[in-house]
Amino acid sequence: MMSSAGSGMEPEGAVALEDAESQLMYRIERPVYDEGFIRTKLPHRRKNSTTLRQRLAQHFRCSSEKAKAAVFSFLPILTWLPSYPVKEYLFSDVVSGLSTGVVQLPQGLAYAMLAAVPPVYGLYSSFYPVLLYTFFGTSRHVSVGTFAVISLMIGGVAVREAPDSMFYVMHTNGSNMSAVLDVEARDARRVQVAVVLTTLVGIIQFVLGLLRFGFVAIYLTEPLVRGFTTAAAVHVVISQLKYLLGVKTQRFSGPLSVIYSIKAVLSDITNTKVPTLILGIACLIFLYIIKDLNERFKKKMPIPIPGEIIVVIVSTGVSFGLSLHDNYRVDVVGKIPTGLLPPAAPMFSLLPNLVADAFAVAIVGFSMCISLAKIFALKHGYSVNGNQELIALGLCNFISSFFQTFAITCSMSRSLVQESTGGKTQIAGLLASLVVLLVVVAIGFVFQPLPQTALAAIIMVNLLGMFKQFRDIPNLWRTSKIELAIWLVAFVASVLLGLDYGLLVAIAFAILTVIYRTQSPKSAVLGHIPGSGLYCDVAEYEEAAEYEGIKIFHSNSSIYFANSDLYVNTLKEKTGVNPEDLQAGQKAKKKQEKANGNHNSPVKICAKYREAGVTHEILSENHMEEEQRNGQLGDRYSNTDLEEAAFLKPLSGVHSIILDWTPVSFIDSVGAKAIKQLIKEYQAVDVKVFIAGCNRTLLTELDSLQFFTGVVTPEMVFPTVHDAVLRCLHSKPRPSAAPTNEVTTASES
Repeated sequence: MMSSAGSGMEPEGAVALEDAESQLMYRIERPVYDEGFIRTKLPHRRKNSTTLRQRLAQHFRCSSEKAKAAVFSFLPILTWLPSYPVKEYLFSDVVSGLSTGVVQLPQGLAYAMLAAVPPVYGLYSSFYPVLLYTFFGTSRHVSVGTFAVISLMIGGVAVREAPDSMFYVMHTNGSNMSAVLDVEARDARRVQVAVVLTTLVGIIQFVLGLLRFGFVAIYLTEPLVRGFTTAAAVHVVISQLKYLLGVKTQRFSGPLSVIYSIKAVLSDITNTKVPTLILGIACLIFLYIIKDLNERFKKKMPIPIPGEIIVVIVSTGVSFGLSLHDNYRVDVVGKIPTGLLPPAAPMFSLLPNLVADAFAVAIVGFSMCISLAKIFALKHGYSVNGNQELIALGLCNFISSFFQTFAITCSMSRSLVQESTGGKTQIAGLLASLVVLLVVVAIGFVFQPLPQTALAAIIMVNLLGMFKQFRDIPNLWRTSKIELAIWLVAFVASVLLGLDYGLLVAIAFAILTVIYRTQSPKSAVLGHIPGSGLYCDVAEYEEAAEYEGIKIFHSNSSIYFANSDLYVNTLKEKTGVNPEDLQAGQKAKKKQEKANGNHNSPVKICAKYREAGVTHEILSENHMEEEQRNGQLGDRYSNTDLEEAAFLKPLSGVHSIILDWTPVSFIDSVGAKAIKQLIKEYQAVDVKVFIAGCNRTLLTELDSLQFFTGVVTPEMVFPTVHDAVLRCLHSKPRPSAAPTNEVTTASES
């Protein structure tokens, strides 16, 4: 067991227990280590002597293995398709693909409305990207394609860049002149904006993937994403109110667009089309019941009831049979061209205005996809590559944009359908895209009478899962107030400022919370637990006891420019040892000696300090004797204005301070200078400072910062707090019999 002769300290070992024989025991006996000793006994490995040119040549050297690995990494389908177990997986993938395609069809039509483009472009966006993801994606269960949040963000940009006010033309009707909205020109312009934005999103995602920036999703913490998506759900529902009611209102974007949209709908609510409202509410109720049944009996049903496609088929039939558009002015989807559009180059002249929006869409889309992909990968026992997912999404968006699509990501509702219906691989997604292709090529015209209110109902019901995220608030209140603040800020900012600015505010606030945590770390003075090598907070644990003359300071943060001053000030406050006050006491002592003119006589300091509500005086011997003769020792010094008096804190009995750096992960030049200056200040008042628990990486940083120069040496650094305590106990100063060290104290209440 570890021990130190003459230290008076108990041996280090496991905590004594009655049934010690049944416990694993920790016993070690070794010398006290310091960094100077370790460096002599623990030599470094020889560094690689290869030159930069050799390293670059090795990195870029081509071989068959590297080429094969690169191809397999870029096209993950090659890793699993050759060994695809047809008998085991094919039937499940076919059922899953057909089920997902049936859901993807109405959602594609509906989310195109959110993106402010004609519905057929939602079908295009549900085919090309899904087909491409089969070859480049690494997740077997996510269903990529249109998604409400991304579609709404795109729609906001499209409306901002191509507002209705740009497309009013003067129309002559006899002798009257009136402004008429050119809907075709407006929609064409908005499609161009959405396509160019998607191209830029694809480029950003692809480049970030090549640069291995898959880690950017970590800055979108889960409370932030959930608060943001809940706010997006609010935006989506409000944007669909006009379709549900059948009123004609302007579409707003940017800050306070939610308030403007509600105001516009309420101001025009008297023009509500009753047939539209009745049909929309009927679709809402039906979809809600079907969704509830699917959730309750999902373990008993082989495939969920396709409520969306039932609503689409039935409402289309009702609309066609009753001529709702002609007879009751119910808004319908309208013309759906048959077949696919030829590829066309995006209008790149629009790019400069869309860069910031493209970054927001790219990051949100990737974070949605990778978070859901990781959930399914963990559940089914495989792994996904974040960087490859970025590349896959980038290629899906970039290539598809030349075929008139808008940006995509994975959908939670469709992914759950694909996974719950037995999907095993990306083949399910491929078959889902073929279902959409069949509609686009052959039977798209059938859905032209589809009422827009039915699509609005589909969108609203699919957002129920997002509104359930309000349940996070009480849970976060109990577990983490800071994460609750992130959730609320993301929600409120995104609702009021719009999704783009709201996301920026939320990310900035999340980063500020990290800074706040480093600026307000928990600090403590540690004490030893008897019979062990453990050191705990003396304010929290009754058994923790401090050693006389030794203060052990612990702060659970790194030390850098933003908190170095706070670290130093907290250290002085917690330990009660302030070198400035001690230096002031020394100056007062020298001044008193000079005033007495006798440097050999016993001299004492006149000082006042307060502790626990009691005022103490430390008096010089000459003044004490004089006051005792005059009988005035009681209260004279409470009113004296003698120049020799120095009002100080208690004279310190601490001879050593140990800084527990176990939680310190990094230190910068400002922090190193602050600690070095602190050591100098304490050394000037005969208080030694030691550092304990410093990891090897941090020691390397300290070496590069030239920390171990001057008053600071490696011998002041110890691998554990216990080593540092043993050294302090072994080398603590002995009390001196010199008369100049005598102190007399009187107290008064």
